[in-house]
Amino acid sequence: MSKSAHPYDLEDANDPYVPYELLDGVQYGEPPYEILGGKKVIMSPSPKYNHCSLVTMICTIFTNYILEKKINATVLGDNFDVYFSTKYHCKPDVSVICDRKRLRNGKRLYNAPDLAVEVISKSSEKIDTGEKKEKYEEYGVREYWIVDPDKKSIQVYHLVNGNFLDSGKYNFDGSGAGDKIDVSIFEDLIVDLKLVFKFVIDEEDDEEIIEE
Repeated sequence: MSKSAHPYDLEDANDPYVPYELLDGVQYGEPPYEILGGKKVIMSPSPKYNHCSLVTMICTIFTNYILEKKINATVLGDNFDVYFSTKYHCKPDVSVICDRKRLRNGKRLYNAPDLAVEVISKSSEKIDTGEKKEKYEEYGVREYWIVDPDKKSIQVYHLVNGNFLDSGKYNFDGSGAGDKIDVSIFEDLIVDLKLVFKFVIDEEDDEEIIEE
């Protein structure tokens, strides 16, 4: 069952705090982007296989749990708009929301998801572990995962008294053994990294596939 959901602190549609030009997200024909510190940051238009595999598997794990428990939560993959303020508009790779009523018109979220996941790459690691982590903490993300496809690890942070607490790095050793994450936003969900990284391939294997 879901623990206490994030407070309903939703912006009014006519509130100038959220400018009209941001309400409809990415305009037709534009590449996906985020607003970080008031600046538009263009996102990669075609993430790698491992990134897609991890996002899909994490979404599947949470979706299966939500369906099994029949709770009013939802999980959304990348390119879903989360609006914190006029200066911060992000698209977490995975957003878990404990109460679907927090979605504005079923299209977007104002304020923080209960759990956010970022799958890092060489180009995104600095932002995901720096500025985004700081803003997720500031705006009240209750649990934050930083997933590293190369190291097959997940760094977990929990929000405690308004600050992120380093809850440790969980690892999958690639030989069939893996750590397990006790998800804080749900009472009885434990995520096995063996399942999360099940379809992840090593970079050298990826290169061999391309050469063939």
